[in-house]
Amino acid sequence: MMGNGMTGETVLLIFGLGYCGRAVARAAAAAGFRVLGTTRAGGEGSLPFAEAAPALATATHLLITAAPDEGGDPVLARYGAEIAAAPRLRWIGYLSSTGVYGDHAGAFVDEATPPRPAAPRARRRVAAERAWQDFAGRSAVDLFRLAGIYGPGRSVLDDLRAGRARRIIKPGQVFSRIHRDDIARAVLAAMANAPARGARVFNLADDEPAASAEVIAEAARLLGLAPPPEIPFAAAAPGMSPMARSFWAENRRVRNDITKEALGLAWRYPSYREGLAAILAEETSESFAEQGEVAGPR
Repeated sequence: MMGNGMTGETVLLIFGLGYCGRAVARAAAAAGFRVLGTTRAGGEGSLPFAEAAPALATATHLLITAAPDEGGDPVLARYGAEIAAAPRLRWIGYLSSTGVYGDHAGAFVDEATPPRPAAPRARRRVAAERAWQDFAGRSAVDLFRLAGIYGPGRSVLDDLRAGRARRIIKPGQVFSRIHRDDIARAVLAAMANAPARGARVFNLADDEPAASAEVIAEAARLLGLAPPPEIPFAAAAPGMSPMARSFWAENRRVRNDITKEALGLAWRYPSYREGLAAILAEETSESFAEQGEVAGPR
């Protein structure tokens, strides 16, 4: 995936052109970056993961969206030496998770809260964060801790339409969320004001932690549907996957004040209400545009 640009300009290499990676790629290309990105096998404007070494030699900025597995961070495992030697690299961004904070019984955490992960995947995230921080002596390293990601094509609106939304009630339980497009805006802002070196931590979570049932009810209202029936957590838990149960086992509210001040940002979607309404408006606009194409000029 390429943006406008020539040799000598800023080059962003994204390891992992998935849902968030492609949103960042579009925003960075619009901002004047030359953008390169990888997928596992390549194709559709991306490089194969195993063939990214030449791109690393030209990259000024590097964003990692790939999650660590049981073997550790896959990018570091394959390209650690090349990254350490990359001649033009001055910024590294790593998309992590607010799951690194662990359970806080509904209390607030912020960017200075020490990680205390419980789930194995969160422990792997902390290990990857620390490994990437080792590069902070030579370039800027920004750790983005993401709350639950949603956006067009990946929201409770889709779950409701598909009939898979479940309005589970667990008193006192809340989750933090972040819209995909606010993730992209935060990454671009971080690149724009990065120091010469050193590590920073940013919490990418909106301004209003909320119960899952509240979000589903709002999505149903927007769609003009009756919300699904309430299900007590105790009744729902036996049918959950181990990963789902681990999500519900942790309860925290994520602050973002330090992040927004450092990046000079206010979220475009400060809560799920604005985010869901924007997704629905975008879908409606696209639907009208497609109908116009089918109908043709009159």
